[in-house]
Amino acid sequence: MLFYVVDDDEAVRLMLTEIIEDENLGEVVGEAEDGSLIDGQMLTMRQVDIVLIDMLMPVRDGIETIRQIRPAFKGKIVMLSQVESKDLIAQAYALGSEYYIIKPINRIEVVTILQKVIEKIRLEKSIQDIHKSLHSVLQLSPVSTVPVPAVKHEKQLREAGQFLLAELGIAGENGSNDLLDILDFLAEYEQKQTFKNGFPALKEIFVAVAESRLGESADKEQVMKVVKASEQRVRRAIYQSLNHLASLGLSDLSNWKFENYASQFFDFTFVYKKMAELKNKSSSTPSDIRINMKKFIQVLYAEARRIQSEA
Repeated sequence: MLFYVVDDDEAVRLMLTEIIEDENLGEVVGEAEDGSLIDGQMLTMRQVDIVLIDMLMPVRDGIETIRQIRPAFKGKIVMLSQVESKDLIAQAYALGSEYYIIKPINRIEVVTILQKVIEKIRLEKSIQDIHKSLHSVLQLSPVSTVPVPAVKHEKQLREAGQFLLAELGIAGENGSNDLLDILDFLAEYEQKQTFKNGFPALKEIFVAVAESRLGESADKEQVMKVVKASEQRVRRAIYQSLNHLASLGLSDLSNWKFENYASQFFDFTFVYKKMAELKNKSSSTPSDIRINMKKFIQVLYAEARRIQSEA
């Protein structure tokens, strides 16, 4: 990893450089004593992965520096400051800062935080590689005019769904196959209906999936039994996903998966309720935490389609 340190205190810059290089976290490729001396294009040209920025500097402070470099610089930003101002921290986070290191500099804290940022960078790269690999088999040569068979598109979407279920911690749950079958149905539904009348009702989805499994000869009673069992499996799987993400957030609020998936797939009020439940090692009543199954399925489908489109 390549680092850049911006701080008006030369001793702090030296200390951070020594920690980064002594702990084999990466290489410091540049430093500056004020935010006015750097810009996003320069950081990008130097291929900087992580920039550490002091919040209080004489000419251009940390907040303004982040605001100036962010359009061009796509790497990670870590704040440095003695001032524990919630408003200041909130502004920096809103502008894209990753973590906050409190001065005076503590080696253990610096190493711990930078290792988390490095882990996040590697995880994001890994996910990008997975996204690409999911679609590589479907890539056509530039001169090819042969249409991609629909069955390959279906396989591609299903693979994207499997990846997302693994990210959500439920790839091995009983309801995972039900959710993948639902993705297949929604893809076919979108192709025929284009969601012109809105997203299909849950009952319609589960009935269609059940009928597809049982075949045309199945009677209504058989279909409804399969529907009921499938709904229960999916609900349990979704609840397990909530439990998984809440556990990640409880361990580390800046965890990449927690930040990216918790608020997308669930009402954050219930995520925090589940985190509190896990923290207090208590069990909630069914009315305490409600599962919005339709929202989860809608987001799962939208995310799977997004991954599919990134090939």
